[in-house]
Amino acid sequence: MKAVVFYAPGDIRVEDVECPVCGTGEVLVKVDACAVCGSDMKAAVSGNVRIKPPRIMGHEFTGVIVEKDAHVDGYDIGDRVVMATSISCGECYYCRHGHRNLCVNLAPMGYSFDGGMAEYVAIPERAIVNGHLIKTPSSLPAEIAALAEPVSCAVNAIEQCGVKQGDTVVVIGAGPMGILNACIARAYGASKIIFAELNPQRLKQCEQFRFNCLVNPSNEDLKQVVMDETEGYGADTVVIAAPAAAPQEQALELVRKRGNVMLFASLPVGKSMLNIDSRLIHYKELRVLGSSDSTPEHVRKAVKILSSDNFPAAAIVTHRLPFDGIEQAFELMRSGESLRVVLN
Repeated sequence: MKAVVFYAPGDIRVEDVECPVCGTGEVLVKVDACAVCGSDMKAAVSGNVRIKPPRIMGHEFTGVIVEKDAHVDGYDIGDRVVMATSISCGECYYCRHGHRNLCVNLAPMGYSFDGGMAEYVAIPERAIVNGHLIKTPSSLPAEIAALAEPVSCAVNAIEQCGVKQGDTVVVIGAGPMGILNACIARAYGASKIIFAELNPQRLKQCEQFRFNCLVNPSNEDLKQVVMDETEGYGADTVVIAAPAAAPQEQALELVRKRGNVMLFASLPVGKSMLNIDSRLIHYKELRVLGSSDSTPEHVRKAVKILSSDNFPAAAIVTHRLPFDGIEQAFELMRSGESLRVVLN
């Protein structure tokens, strides 16, 4: 079968590999769509210590079960499935308390196990036993179902912030994950979305999503805009989906008392220290939160959201390419031209 294989930073190959065998307790999935994540591009350029090469890449995938072991219950041949792709152990403190995304023994697809940038992928027994394989409606198009994993990460963040009906949410960073956070906030009831982005091209892409207010902080005072839009109180939640320190530091000034600051984007290693005013946290009783990955329950909620008529999933998928277009996908992502690229 054809697959996208990681060998080393700068050495990503589209090549013929052996088709996986459906082992004990496993199912075999024929993949028809795999979205390309920013972490895939980072690994291709800089590597990732968690990847054990050679390794088939890809974790935002969907497909149809074509074979299953006799010991597997709850799934049938022909079921369309997606995954919570950071597979938990089911035994550690965090797993026992329902926080499978924080498992101390995570084994992600595309890192510890071969991923979904291939014609077929074997789903490990550990993933099935611990609930990481999620069925989707057969009516959900493959390229939309492939968004379940990134959407689930936004669900995790927005739920932690307790976004509810009537809230005002500020999102900083108009990459695909910033836009998904804003769309999920709206799905959870936020009535006003203020979006901030320095790149004019990225900001232009946001127009189709009809957010309430688009701000370029390079030529507008973001804090003033937020205060004007909230009668001087500040936003209920600020989500920083840009990997930069400055917006994380400023977020404390944009949120109301008892509001939420969500540090969604991770800062680069060696550049992750912040200079913040702790008095703002203290006297405003702020909640400063982080969000990493997602659980199977978040993925189930993501599938339900993607299946609704009013979620703009089709607008997130801006480009569709064959597997051998992986380098073109990376270039589209680097240029900022794309939101999500899906390999078919």
